Amino acid sequence: MMKSKLVLVLIACTMLSLTSMAQSVKIGYADVDYILAQMPGTKQVESELRTLNTQLQNQLQTKYQEYQQKLQAYQQQAASMADAIRQEKETELTQLEQRITKLQQDAQTNIQQKQQELMQPLYEQIGNSIEEVAKANGFTYVLNGQVGGIDVVLYADEQYDISDLVLKQMGITPAQPE
Repeated sequence: MMKSKLVLVLIACTMLSLTSMAQSVKIGYADVDYILAQMPGTKQVESELRTLNTQLQNQLQTKYQEYQQKLQAYQQQAASMADAIRQEKETELTQLEQRITKLQQDAQTNIQQKQQELMQPLYEQIGNSIEEVAKANGFTYVLNGQVGGIDVVLYADEQYDISDLVLKQMGITPAQPE
């Protein structure tokens, strides 16, 4: 009997302490994609990436046109070529194809690296602002509303969305919903 009362007292104390801990936790969320879309620096990053992409596409297009011209010349003259010359032309075309493929892969890598390089300061600014807003408003945790288009927070009361507070802290006036 004494043991059961002791167990009940321990359970009650544990429940009370958990309840008091839960009441001191304040969780908010922010939509980083929304914040990023509102930042003026994002448009500059997008512009730089479009310019780089255009330059790389032009380089690829030039190489591809060169390949097409050589292929067409080869196809027109292949029947009258000596075997050694035909082999040499086929090797040249194969090497040109490989260079084009490598150029495509390098272009993709360059774009990804440039995007990461340009976006890093924006993400750092958002992270610093979220931290300041969270501390100023007593949030224990701040979650991201979405990651890669997938909802992380499945339900949240809009009063705990600090996205506009973060924008204001960064000196950006949030756009009005349409």
